[in-house]
Amino acid sequence: MAIGDWFEVPGSTDLYYVDIGAYGIAEYGTVYVIDAERPAVVDTGLGRNRGYVYDLLDELEAEPAYILPTHVHLDHAGGAGYLAERYPDAQVLTHERGVEHLVDPSRLVAGTKAAVEDQWKYYDEPVPVPEERIDGLTDGDVIDLGDRTLTTHHAPGHAPHHVIFHDDGDDVVFTADAAGIFVPETGDVRPTTPPAQFHLEKSLADADDITSLDPEILCYGHFGPRAYEAGVMDAYKRTLVEWVEAVRAKRADLEDDRAVVEYFMDHTDMVDVWGEEKARAEDRLNTKGVLGYLDYVGET
Repeated sequence: MAIGDWFEVPGSTDLYYVDIGAYGIAEYGTVYVIDAERPAVVDTGLGRNRGYVYDLLDELEAEPAYILPTHVHLDHAGGAGYLAERYPDAQVLTHERGVEHLVDPSRLVAGTKAAVEDQWKYYDEPVPVPEERIDGLTDGDVIDLGDRTLTTHHAPGHAPHHVIFHDDGDDVVFTADAAGIFVPETGDVRPTTPPAQFHLEKSLADADDITSLDPEILCYGHFGPRAYEAGVMDAYKRTLVEWVEAVRAKRADLEDDRAVVEYFMDHTDMVDVWGEEKARAEDRLNTKGVLGYLDYVGET
């Protein structure tokens, strides 16, 4: 699979995904198009790579009725305003806590720049979504695509503005970051625990919610779809707990948060898969997110 390639999700009907090449890494970012009676785009990429999404929509001759960022982190929602401009009849729907940040993305941009540091070069400045074109979602909201529906499930562990969608047509769950990052090269699912609002217990509850849905397919926000298997979310829960415990232990050992971050950056095991730049950046973000969580729950 090369950056820009698109495929039909195996075992699905009229469900496609495109590799947007986030951070210059093949398959790292995935955008989905549901070519239903009322088509929908699930997630939008960083904005800079929006052309790949346009190409897929053009190939399908699909005019989206809905643009559905699962949350407003800019690797998932950065293209929302651009898509809204190109498709003026489309409605943008995202969790109600994220709406204001897509209407006025200034605080979101500032926070993202502070978090991703030199990785900002892979983003474009987001285009604001007009207030009259966006509505907020809450847990249980149903989006009618005509020949299928998407049910919204709030999944606040990764971020309080995060949702997952359950497609009743193909029994697919669009997990975004609620199920971690699936790495096809290794078969592992890695944690995604960015600052500033990662919460362990809520993330574990989100994993349980996905298990209770018992879908046929998981559509990850990174590295595409995979068949759902019993126990996959329990395995992810163990990964999250072990990761938080590792950061907690290293903080107790080093007693300097900067040193903790540098330790995990220096000991990343993903260089051969993602390259040194992204592997180190990913561990920096994930470590900072856990340290912020430990502060939030009062652990030092």
